[in-house]
Amino acid sequence: MNELQYPLHNVLEARARLGEGPIWDSIRKLLYWVDIYNHRVHQFNPATGEKGFFDVGDVVSAIATAGADRLIMLLRHHLAFLNTQTGVVTPILEIEANLPDNRLNDGKCDPQGRFWFGSMCSIEKPQASLYRYDTDGSLHLMETGLTISNGLGWSPDQKTFYLTDSPQQKIYAYDFNSVTGSITNRRIFVDLTHEYFYPDGLTIDGEGHIWSAMWDGWCVIRFNPKGEEILRIKLPVQLPTSCTFGGDNLQTLYITTASVGLSQAEIEKSFYSGDLFALQTNVTGLPTYDFYKK
Repeated sequence: MNELQYPLHNVLEARARLGEGPIWDSIRKLLYWVDIYNHRVHQFNPATGEKGFFDVGDVVSAIATAGADRLIMLLRHHLAFLNTQTGVVTPILEIEANLPDNRLNDGKCDPQGRFWFGSMCSIEKPQASLYRYDTDGSLHLMETGLTISNGLGWSPDQKTFYLTDSPQQKIYAYDFNSVTGSITNRRIFVDLTHEYFYPDGLTIDGEGHIWSAMWDGWCVIRFNPKGEEILRIKLPVQLPTSCTFGGDNLQTLYITTASVGLSQAEIEKSFYSGDLFALQTNVTGLPTYDFYKK
């Protein structure tokens, strides 16, 4: 594999402040993603170029499909539903309202339809956590002592769960029980403390390789199931944030990016910061899993 096999395209000049959390709706052939600080859930049709967004009135950091015309999403301190026909936001649960310096961050559904999500806090106080919201409406605390609970996913055989703690520059692996939804035996999967950048959102392909967006790194890195870097995709922007596979055959890697915090000089070097990129690959990604609320 080499970079020449993967043509990169700027598919949407979004100029987002903090683009994040892309998911592919395989039924409607749409890409959804969020602009966290602009309080927007974006919708993009790659086939037609049609685009739009919902203003949800609060910080919004992650989404997942939740049946016809509905998304489940993370607001600053709430789980909520978004009706994609009406734009109506319906709160579900309040999370960590007792920790005003925290906010909710990345989230994703497992193959069983349970919604996993984490919080983030100040680096000085590692009091962020990881949660699992089940289809019966129950909430479970799965991990504590994190700084930024980020990039998460499951191996194709559903035996391994991956979780990123960005400021720690580590991606962890856990043993995953798909029946009970439990995670055990945390170990370091990727250690990037020798690098100048930080792992952010991730996605996993059908071969069990992890694609991680590198904040401040101008790249997306593909790791094999042993945690070894096997490919580094250079990007024309400084702050890649997350990625997901989409398209008819799940071979297009969509990459969200950010512009927040960049100086004017950095913007000039990274002019397309905040835009949405698409990378054509020859590997097939795993699907975006839906949240099924009974």
